[in-house]
Amino acid sequence: MVQWDDLRVFLAVAREESLSAAGRRLNVDPATVGRRVGRLETAFEAPLFVKSPTGYALTDAGQRLMNHALRVEQSLQEATEEMVGQSSGLSGQIRIGAPDGVANYLLPQVCARIAEENPDLDIQIVALPRIVSLSRREADLVVAVSVPSAGRLTVQKITDYKLHLAASRRYLRTHPKIETVADLKDHLVTGYIPDMIFDKELDYLNEVGVERVRLASNSAAVQFNWVRTGSGIGVVHDFAIPSARRVVKILEEDVSLTRSFYLIRHADDRRLERLNRFSEALCEGMRQEVARLESQA
Repeated sequence: MVQWDDLRVFLAVAREESLSAAGRRLNVDPATVGRRVGRLETAFEAPLFVKSPTGYALTDAGQRLMNHALRVEQSLQEATEEMVGQSSGLSGQIRIGAPDGVANYLLPQVCARIAEENPDLDIQIVALPRIVSLSRREADLVVAVSVPSAGRLTVQKITDYKLHLAASRRYLRTHPKIETVADLKDHLVTGYIPDMIFDKELDYLNEVGVERVRLASNSAAVQFNWVRTGSGIGVVHDFAIPSARRVVKILEEDVSLTRSFYLIRHADDRRLERLNRFSEALCEGMRQEVARLESQA
């Protein structure tokens, strides 16, 4: 008979794509992880993983088992909530996936306040310059800049936010004046690496009409640091500007972009009251923080 402990190990390997990473996640040694996976493969008489250059990838049989294992995990979470009940505060661990711009300049202070109000709650922020997978349970919920087109997901709009061209005062003092968008051709512009833009909503410079990006990164935080240190001009989040006193917006009348944040959750999690309560606190906190920081930009 298949044991939940073995399925739990299987899910960790599927999510981490590595025996050692799964072992760290579960606090067991990699050899034990390998034995547990081998026991399942023997029970089902089928290989569940294939070793690839990037790690352990699910086979077709592994993918089928993962679908069942996720349902078991979901049922156990629901049962725990129902039997234990909800105290006045949140508890346990919740992991949020987010693009690194919001993860660096917005979520830290929002999550810190939620954690302060809920001493038994552990919050993890996964800051990645790509889309975090909910189906693989890389996170419990995701803050995204666009609505996903596929998957069993629930989507909630959190808030709009603004972006502008910005530069440091030092850069503006030591370089030619910028009076129109056309003047940008004579300046060093920072932005995303064109072929690594994982969401069309992040293709800011194409919308502005800038063709050449001389300092490029897949990280919004790296781009902002170039702007902050006087290395060039870039499109930045208004909510990030207050963190750098010498950064100012430029060409505000000509370039003003509006984007939106969305909270994405797995559809099966709608019955988890703990995540519902956390999501409500997160969305309200983000709305308040965006409004506060944009008023200072």
